[in-house]
Amino acid sequence: MNEPGEPAPTGPAKGAAAFRTIGEVADDLDLPAHVLRFWESKFAQLKPLKRRGGRRYYRPEDILLLRRIRQCLYQDGYTIRGVQKLLGVSAGEGAAAADPAAVPSLFPLDPGPGADERPSPETPARRPRRPTKTDTRAALEEIRREMLEARALLDRLMRRPKVP
Repeated sequence: MNEPGEPAPTGPAKGAAAFRTIGEVADDLDLPAHVLRFWESKFAQLKPLKRRGGRRYYRPEDILLLRRIRQCLYQDGYTIRGVQKLLGVSAGEGAAAADPAAVPSLFPLDPGPGADERPSPETPARRPRRPTKTDTRAALEEIRREMLEARALLDRLMRRPKVP
């Protein structure tokens, strides 16, 4: 019997090489299942096994690829098109245009055995950095200062008394 507050046993743990269902992968990656299905349409390298009835089973290499995609999109700030370029699929190609027999490129930016090669000069698209509150405040203060200077100049040109 379980102690109060202790999670219920979920059965024997799966091995590292075991296939996982979409629900298990979604829970593991803390993503909704519909996001994983969407990513299948955007990334040709992501091809889970499908059984009768359309049930998806993800291989360990699929899960590694999903982790890399998640990191690039949510932590590194890449766009989907940028991640596609990282993974070697040009943005114009869809999932249908890729060779299904191709081995997925899981970590193209990590140095491998032939680390002497230099990365290509073209960098994938990244989302612009969001301004912080201090950046925004400083920008607004600068705009206010410029507006007050412009107002003072207009007052002098119009020879009106300065309005406080």
